[in-house]
Amino acid sequence: MSLLDKEPVKRVERLLKQFDPSQKVIVLNTSARTALEAASSLGCDAGAIVKSLLFKTEDNFTLCLVAGDKKASLSKIKKTLNIKDALMASAEDVKNITGYTIGGVSPIGHIKKVNILIDNSLERFNSLFAAAGHPNCVFKINFINLQKITNGFTKEIIE
Repeated sequence: MSLLDKEPVKRVERLLKQFDPSQKVIVLNTSARTALEAASSLGCDAGAIVKSLLFKTEDNFTLCLVAGDKKASLSKIKKTLNIKDALMASAEDVKNITGYTIGGVSPIGHIKKVNILIDNSLERFNSLFAAAGHPNCVFKINFINLQKITNGFTKEIIE
């Protein structure tokens, strides 16, 4: 079975094609589970890798899209959302909310509605790469289209 036949990857590919028929999922021979692995596999700067990080934000969840060379700031996320408590979601919550396992969490195609915050430092790059439902699958997109396809809000959410 090809990685492109896996349901989470197909979910991403379907949304990509609806957004832009020329978009495609890129299957890598090496893992892109971490930003550094993805950058190495793609031959790009680690900052051009979009990390999709799910946070439990009080009684709900927020997906933060963060540059691969940056760290999400819990204090900035809490301030942006005007909440008192935020923490990284558990692996089980990640799977139940997004439908993806850690290492393959895509910024699109979640099984439950989730609000999205986008790290404004991603604007530095002409091309970005984000996970496409599996640790060996990614897609290429620019910053403006990442905002459009995710309906995310661009904020300063990094340390």
